[in-house]
Amino acid sequence: MKKRLSLVALAMGFSGSALADFKDISISGSAGVENRYYIQDAAYTGQPRSQASVFLEPEMYTEWNDRVDSILFKPFVRLDQQDSNRTHVDLRELMWLHAADNWETRVGVSKVFWGQTESVHLVDIINQTDAVENIDGEDKLGQPMINLNVFGDYGTISGFILPYFRERTFPGEEGRLRPPLPIEEDNALYESDDEQNHVDFALRWQRSLGDWEIGLSYFDGTTREPELLAETAGEDITAIRPYYAQIQQYGVDLLKVQGSWLLKFESIYRTGQSEDFFAAVGGFERTFVGVFDTSYDLGFLMEYQYDEREDNFFAVAQNDIMAGLRWVWNDIDGTEVLTGYIQDLDNTDTYSAFVEASSRMTDNWRWKVDAYFFSSDQTDDTFYYFRRDDHVQVALEYYF
Repeated sequence: MKKRLSLVALAMGFSGSALADFKDISISGSAGVENRYYIQDAAYTGQPRSQASVFLEPEMYTEWNDRVDSILFKPFVRLDQQDSNRTHVDLRELMWLHAADNWETRVGVSKVFWGQTESVHLVDIINQTDAVENIDGEDKLGQPMINLNVFGDYGTISGFILPYFRERTFPGEEGRLRPPLPIEEDNALYESDDEQNHVDFALRWQRSLGDWEIGLSYFDGTTREPELLAETAGEDITAIRPYYAQIQQYGVDLLKVQGSWLLKFESIYRTGQSEDFFAAVGGFERTFVGVFDTSYDLGFLMEYQYDEREDNFFAVAQNDIMAGLRWVWNDIDGTEVLTGYIQDLDNTDTYSAFVEASSRMTDNWRWKVDAYFFSSDQTDDTFYYFRRDDHVQVALEYYF
């Protein structure tokens, strides 16, 4: 361990004098308890109706050299009552940031988000999805990287070298929200002989032009979204293994702010997997401030989703439309409720819906309630596997 820490310090260019300039380390973070209750009996043997867990996510931060340099350390751990795969530890961030007048660099493990839309994040490809945390895909694993951002009148240019690949997490045998057989995440297949040690690259340009935010991105490396390969014995499927291909992805994301309207769009073109494909999502959010002469803000959201792929477990937004409401109370507790309904336009029996609500109880305590619902009668549809996994998730979180 001492040797590893010494190598990290060397890579970050630390010197004895720099270490001596460290200011006090600030410690913050969150911890919580969570219970997930599934409304229906499981579709597959051995899956529970309820699932309790606890988590801890501390954050340590320090800066020196007149705030030119800083380090952020953010580990994460969850212990789950039922699913051994959901019991996991991850290094969300361990990042050294060096900032100059017109450029900055990040070295270490970090998280980067790209995108503008609400229902699908097509262009967001730097970090791997932590799929055991939540079904919405918002939780991400930490990604080792060297990142350089350059700022100018032309916008922001960001370059990334990603020297190590993170495999996607999946629910285990006693977890839910999975196919009939658990996905064997520890038995993955790779196109590259370097497997997880393949070096990936990414580039992004972003600029504000009047009311528009424009982003163009390019990625070359190991796909974050694996294909699922079934191993068979006769007519029986014996195992499901993730396969990580080498891809190139070109992305565009747009945001236009026009009064109380937000216009959002994302699209990608990806090559290198079993099929090259185009995907896009676009729509709007219209916010009414002080609706009905109250302090509440009410936002209406609508987005159309398109994906050329026809036979892919993760291509759930092929020809769908999402409608939602965002209810912001504007109170001291930060109460907010987001609801959404997504309808498959090719099959009226295939849909999903969600509710996400949260509010502070005190300065340190917050409650969260999330609910997800799925329906499909098409045996080749991803939501068919989740058809009995409607659930409500209640969490009590403490911030320190």
